[in-house]
Amino acid sequence: MSVRPDHPLDYPIWTALTTTQRALAEGDDRARRYPTEITPFAAIADASAESFAALAGLMSPQDIAVLFTPDPVNPPAEFRIALADTGEQMIVGTQVETPAHGVDIVTLGVNDVPDMIELTALTKPGPFNARTHELGTFLGIRIDGQLAAMIGERMKPAGYTEITAVCVHPSHRGRGYGRMLLSAISRQIVSRGEIPFLHVFTDNHSAIALYRRQGMEIRRRLHVRC
Repeated sequence: MSVRPDHPLDYPIWTALTTTQRALAEGDDRARRYPTEITPFAAIADASAESFAALAGLMSPQDIAVLFTPDPVNPPAEFRIALADTGEQMIVGTQVETPAHGVDIVTLGVNDVPDMIELTALTKPGPFNARTHELGTFLGIRIDGQLAAMIGERMKPAGYTEITAVCVHPSHRGRGYGRMLLSAISRQIVSRGEIPFLHVFTDNHSAIALYRRQGMEIRRRLHVRC
């Protein structure tokens, strides 16, 4: 493994932290990560002992580092692997419009963070911390005051923006809220001249089917380690 990607999305975390989101990066040319209160995502320049040592130097004993790589990596013994899985990287092909009929889509902010954390803890779309919302725009649908669904932006490798936190409260599923939010956030990303993409675990077949219906296509498979 070496961070010399043929495509900006081959190593999306490294690319984001060395381009659009470099101001957020902690670390150096061996290892970089986002602040832990934002997201546990990290990246290393290669699979050498020196790069893993640099990553370890950024972490406290209770920290988790999530890596996305084209090939599986095997960290040294001082690291404990909590998850070893694969995910599909999907990118927008032909954008599908899904109007928001009968609901208002609102922009979420700092005052919504407790509800956002509660919803993501319930639905488990991926890591969501107290400052994750600072990575980009987050949109939501509230029903009778309850946050029924949300979506947002996370990694921003040059020219691309990752869609994240796609989740719908169990009591509000089956109403098309996920498709409405996907359409709305994709439209905003494209309007800035960027290309939407996202990641989904390989075995999450229902989510992959939803994203395909919204015009997204699988670009490649990545390995997830944390």
